Amino acid sequence: MLLSEFMTENKKYRVGLGVSGGIAAYKAIEVLRLLQKSGCEVRVAMTKHATEFVQPLTFRALTENYVLVDDYAPENPDPIAHINFSQNIDLLLIVPATANIIAKFANGIADDFLSSTFLASTAPVLIAPAMNTTMWENPATRRNIEQLKNDNVRFVEPISGELACKTVGTGKLEDVENIVRQALEILNSKFKVQNSKVESRMVGG
Repeated sequence: MLLSEFMTENKKYRVGLGVSGGIAAYKAIEVLRLLQKSGCEVRVAMTKHATEFVQPLTFRALTENYVLVDDYAPENPDPIAHINFSQNIDLLLIVPATANIIAKFANGIADDFLSSTFLASTAPVLIAPAMNTTMWENPATRRNIEQLKNDNVRFVEPISGELACKTVGTGKLEDVENIVRQALEILNSKFKVQNSKVESRMVGG
């Protein structure tokens, strides 16, 4: 199925793209471009560790928007950015998600911009993890993922392949087209439900 099949003429979806600090962070650039080609408006939030893999300037150039890393950065134009960012998106998409950011989300820790945004957002959340196999299979990580699933957070499971540490196993980021496809499916489903409710109210009125 082509990504173009998910495009809409009447709705410009707003996606908050969260990037955490793993070697797969560069793949978030591809995700961003595919979302834009599919008609989405994308804003980017990064963890400080993510900026060690990809510079915020890259995302700023592609989105023409300030990239949020720290609420308290002197150059940040919005002093309550995590609230305004989180309340103005239709989907929060995390690519890649490290074991650390997953643990923060699952346990309600909000000690950086991205984890604060997660807690403040009422939008659907889709997480695409990428990490070493042993970290992915660790009981603590499995508990955190199950907790988030119970909280209605959705996951694009990692795949098996050669990892950055040169071992082979599950933990490799899923193909970017599949990540974007699942994100668009969530968005389309969300707005179909909203439109159905509006139509029902109109008929009832």
